[in-house]
Amino acid sequence: MSAFIDGLLRFRRGPWEMVASLLIALGVIMLMQPYVLWAFTYSFIVTLIGTLMFIVVSHFPE
Repeated sequence: MSAFIDGLLRFRRGPWEMVASLLIALGVIMLMQPYVLWAFTYSFIVTLIGTLMFIVVSHFPE
């Protein structure tokens, strides 16, 4: 856990790609669920932020 937080603080690619991937997955789950309207409403923006974040983070050093 300490290595993960250290990687986030030092802007390393691995931990930030994991966060971006989790955001993308969360957005897709929010899109596919039929119960909570606010989750469906914000699913596109969460997926978009995760995708843009992944594009930016892929240029971070390893």
